[in-house]
Amino acid sequence: MNKPFDRSRIRFRPVAERQSKFKIDEIAVDPDVPPPSAGILDAALDSVAEAMKGARRRGAAVVICHGAHLIKNGLAPLLIRLVKEGWITHVATNGAGSIHDWEFAFLGRSTEDVRAYVSVGEFGIWEETGGYIGLALLLGALDGLGYGGAVGRLISDERLRVPTREALKAKARDCLLGDGTASTAARALDLLAALELRPIPTGEISIPHPWKSRSIQCACHEVKVPFTVHPGIGQDIVYSHPLFRGAAVGEASMTDFLLFASSIEQLEGGVYLSVGSSVMSPMIFEKSISMSRNVLRQKGESLDNFLIVANDLADTTWDWSKGEPPVDNPAYYVRFCKSFSRMGGRFDYLGMDNRTFLLNLYARLKG
Repeated sequence: MNKPFDRSRIRFRPVAERQSKFKIDEIAVDPDVPPPSAGILDAALDSVAEAMKGARRRGAAVVICHGAHLIKNGLAPLLIRLVKEGWITHVATNGAGSIHDWEFAFLGRSTEDVRAYVSVGEFGIWEETGGYIGLALLLGALDGLGYGGAVGRLISDERLRVPTREALKAKARDCLLGDGTASTAARALDLLAALELRPIPTGEISIPHPWKSRSIQCACHEVKVPFTVHPGIGQDIVYSHPLFRGAAVGEASMTDFLLFASSIEQLEGGVYLSVGSSVMSPMIFEKSISMSRNVLRQKGESLDNFLIVANDLADTTWDWSKGEPPVDNPAYYVRFCKSFSRMGGRFDYLGMDNRTFLLNLYARLKG
């Protein structure tokens, strides 16, 4: 029988030695540049902007859930503007979206040549990316933070505060003796075990992030807008690092899922924007809205009046206002559109580049 892979055997390299494809100072999109033409989708964008304005007037949620390419396309500055001006009340992404945002803040560049680095066994094998994010999650879980909150705090504070081993032992002991919870004790012990894997100093570790003004995770942390991360175990490069511990990742991710569900519970009269996420976004949305409706209907309330807007590059000519297409229509197999069309409310699909979508949307909101 196979034993679990021993990650301590991996030889990591400093991420500064990696050849990265994108520099944040070169790709960052200026929110104030004139937007590209949206063509026949101009009227649809007008409708989305008006729905967002109405949602904010009513105090309803406006949630954006995006894939990693939005960050790789340099759109974090535009997201930051949308959050700081109050248009967006919740930002959600996958693990890769969080990683690219962190690497841009820390290193100023991100994205590696997968083919080249896989061939020599170095794809994703970067000390700081896995180590700092993993340690941030261990410390964040101890403080009750979610994944996005822990990484956002790291970027904003530019440091991590690591308790001494004696303090962690005492915390675990006190919790188990009744002055706390067993789960807090488990988090303390998990951090303690992690500290044995790497020569990590205790106390305050300074970790400068020279490009943190470009980070949406940092901005959300500072203005107290939820930023949640919804990863898949093993799907991101950080899982190769020994400091990326399953207990902390699970705890932080579960916290973020419940924060996301809490925002969906406030979606009556609101807007949900799904940008470039064809799997994660519809999956977490359908569970969250079912949970929310269960609770709201116990109080005699409803969750039926909202707008879902999916933006992606998939080619589909189906009019989703007509409902679900028949199985012999290719649109039936555009899975994320089919999933969203089943959620109630109103669903619109806008097929265009995410830069074109968000720049046009923001121009309408500020105008």
